Amino acid sequence: MKRLFRKMSLKKRLWVSFVLLTVVCISVTGTYVSVFFSHEMENQATKTSQDTLNKTAQVFDERLRNIVVSVSTFMMGEPFQRTMRDAQANNSKDYYNRLSQLQTPFAQMMLAEQSIDSVLVHTPIGDFYPTESRRSMAVDFEDTSINEMILDTQKRWSTLWVRGHAEELFSRGNPVISLIIKPLFEMQLPGVYVVVNIREDHLQELIQAHLQEGNLGQLVVDRSSQEVFSSVPAMPENMQLNERIGSSDRGHFEYLSESGNSYLVNYAALGMNPDWVLIGYQSKSKLLAPVQHMRWTILTIMGVCVVLALIMSSMLSELLLKPLFKLRNLMFKVEQNHLDVRFESVFEDEISQVGHKFNRMLGQIGELIEEVKASEQEKRKSEIKALQAQIDPHFLYNTLNTIYWKSEMEEHQDVSGMIVSLSLLFRLGLNNGREITTLRQELEHVAQYLSLQAMCYPDLFQYEIVAVDEKLMNIPVLKILLQPLVENSILHGFQELPHQGRIRIEAAAADGFLTLTVTDNGSGMDAARVEKILNGTEAERTSYALSNVRARLSLYYGYKASMKLESEPGVQTSVKLIIPIQEVING
Repeated sequence: MKRLFRKMSLKKRLWVSFVLLTVVCISVTGTYVSVFFSHEMENQATKTSQDTLNKTAQVFDERLRNIVVSVSTFMMGEPFQRTMRDAQANNSKDYYNRLSQLQTPFAQMMLAEQSIDSVLVHTPIGDFYPTESRRSMAVDFEDTSINEMILDTQKRWSTLWVRGHAEELFSRGNPVISLIIKPLFEMQLPGVYVVVNIREDHLQELIQAHLQEGNLGQLVVDRSSQEVFSSVPAMPENMQLNERIGSSDRGHFEYLSESGNSYLVNYAALGMNPDWVLIGYQSKSKLLAPVQHMRWTILTIMGVCVVLALIMSSMLSELLLKPLFKLRNLMFKVEQNHLDVRFESVFEDEISQVGHKFNRMLGQIGELIEEVKASEQEKRKSEIKALQAQIDPHFLYNTLNTIYWKSEMEEHQDVSGMIVSLSLLFRLGLNNGREITTLRQELEHVAQYLSLQAMCYPDLFQYEIVAVDEKLMNIPVLKILLQPLVENSILHGFQELPHQGRIRIEAAAADGFLTLTVTDNGSGMDAARVEKILNGTEAERTSYALSNVRARLSLYYGYKASMKLESEPGVQTSVKLIIPIQEVING
């Protein structure tokens, strides 16, 4: 794909870029809007559902609390208390009298709370209930599921709630929720319970009355995910919520069913019975249906924009690239060595600026050609001067004179060595006409020169070339850099020295630079003054060796190469040549 894009013309690349930019911008915008609105709608629906749920739970709790208060008021009445005293004394002879006395409190309680379907007070001396409610005599209290639940409950309790079931004690048979309360009496009476049956349909109407969302459903479950209302349809997809709800009082989460349907679920525990939880659920797909419609609208807009982009991009690319094509044609002419062409345009845009730069570049090319010619001539002159310095007549005279006298004295081995050193010196200096040599050959060249000078001036100086890392020996360097520096030390540093001189040559590399150092213990110099002279004009230069080396470094390496002078007269003088290694290799 990348290779195909590179082979396209600029016009086609602009055309493709316009289309891609349009598609990407609309896609990103549409995706962001879709995700943003989906997220916002989901958050808003969750918040609204939770608010509705909290309000319903509050009303539901209030109704249950009122029922408990009504039952408590009933139990604190004198008729009920007298009945409890009879149950305590196991006095059953006043059973019908007590049953008659309880009818008025029963009626008052059921009138105050019309959601109460029936009431039964179970005691060892008999059951007490409103006589208007038809008691199912075939069913004994000990045989009911309510009694089984009482017996199965291990923890201590004063009130016990039983989830929805068919009424067993009375013949009405309505689905009810039962509240079992131990009597309020001065002492605990075993086997005495007040059973209040509450109609499910009244409580269900209470829940439905506070629903405002059309796709929001609410129901009451216990913490084991069992429905509290037996007459209400089961939860959708048989949600198993006990693991998600745990022991928390309220919250929300997203539920994914086994069939792949997603639901937003809110829950709030009831204050009167924390084991019962009011659940609110709504289908996420129905909730986000408007977002799906919006996505199709965005796709339609995207398709229209792509078609427009195809048309407009072709026209725009043709218009924008016209000056660039003109500039390209001029470059073709320049390629044919027509350097007199010039770009002209009435516009002042970026392409016109490039065209004006192109015109200026053509003008500078001519100037650079002349500068390159002059620079090459200067390099050749510098090289000739360096070679001339190498074959200085005074050096040749002293060398040949030493060879002659050693020959006369029949020191044939020294004569052979000097001739070989002189031959190698010239061969390495010429370097087959190349300007660049290696560090190995440069060190060998200066070693041959020092060997000859040591024979010409016995006991004048000693020299040392410090061993160099083999990895550095093949680094390319400009030839004849060290010999002028060594010559400068011998001629100017050791001539009037009262003791034997020492010359030390080192080479090291760090941070991409090669450093060549020539150190002697000669008479020294004023380094600051010499630096000032080297920076002056040609007429002011008095140190030919240093100025020659510095000029050649500048010509070949530019500003990245440098020469540093340090001197303490009579102690140590050093000249450091710093050369960029990478620049030389690339060159």
